[in-house]
Amino acid sequence: MSIVTVRDLVEHSNLVVVSGEDYLDRPLTTSEIARPGLVLAGYFKFFPKDRIQLFGRTEATYIKELTPERRVEIYDFMASNSTPCFIVARGIEVTDELIEAGEKHHVPVLSSPLRTTRILGHLTNFLESRLAERKSVHGVLVEVFGLGVLITGESGVGKSETALELVQKGHRLVADDRVELYQRDEVTIVGEAPEILSHLLEIRGVGIVDVFTLFGAGAIRDSIEVDLIIYLENWNQANHYDRLGNQEDWDRIFDIDVKRINIPVKTGRNISIIVEAAAMNFRSKQMGFDPMETFHKNLNLLIEKNARIDAQNKLDGDVL
Repeated sequence: MSIVTVRDLVEHSNLVVVSGEDYLDRPLTTSEIARPGLVLAGYFKFFPKDRIQLFGRTEATYIKELTPERRVEIYDFMASNSTPCFIVARGIEVTDELIEAGEKHHVPVLSSPLRTTRILGHLTNFLESRLAERKSVHGVLVEVFGLGVLITGESGVGKSETALELVQKGHRLVADDRVELYQRDEVTIVGEAPEILSHLLEIRGVGIVDVFTLFGAGAIRDSIEVDLIIYLENWNQANHYDRLGNQEDWDRIFDIDVKRINIPVKTGRNISIIVEAAAMNFRSKQMGFDPMETFHKNLNLLIEKNARIDAQNKLDGDVL
């Protein structure tokens, strides 16, 4: 899990620091954000002190009806040692009592012009992605026809070279060598590059290649959902390889199963073209077009046709 601070939140979300510039290194430990309506009403039990405290129009309107002394009491209670920060949405004017409580207890007070629900969703998505459990895998992650394709396999099998050829064809690189994976929700795995390897490819015999410098901004992206895994393995005559596409293999990443296609590698095979075909075939199946079903349908029609011809030939022979 990454360490996220209020400073990261400010830089990512364009929040305005009203007070507490010296306290922006306070850590954020949860992606949940609190709307402190019950606390403002005087219910102090089970206060989620480890969450960001977000004030919207409803809270601001209610606060105005309280006496200054009551506001000081409530803000002092909310500004605990674990409270990351206060955020006031909609560009609402921040009360003096909130600023004083923040300064007293070293809690930053931030402001945003966005609607409360908009900033709530924005901050939640950011924190969930940054605080999620992560898994590092050896492989290459590329965007092929809009799909996130994770290319894995033994060292030296040609993963990076395949990614380079895909980039030359107009696809985009996300990560090479090490791919950081995290689960964004119940159905989505997201992959991205470690910061030190961002936009870089390692090609044996050539060295480090900066994809951004050589191919431009259109050849890279920071992260993508992982839709398909392609496992490259050296060709082995003794192994059985799927010829018709009716074999279903899956890899489990966290709590989600991701489809895997095994592709044998040998001299003369253009792996980048095969990866493109695999991605397009995967997408066509998602859209309801299964070539395997078409093959079976055509095969059944051919069998029926041959059966009719055989029956007709037998009938003609009996007549003669």
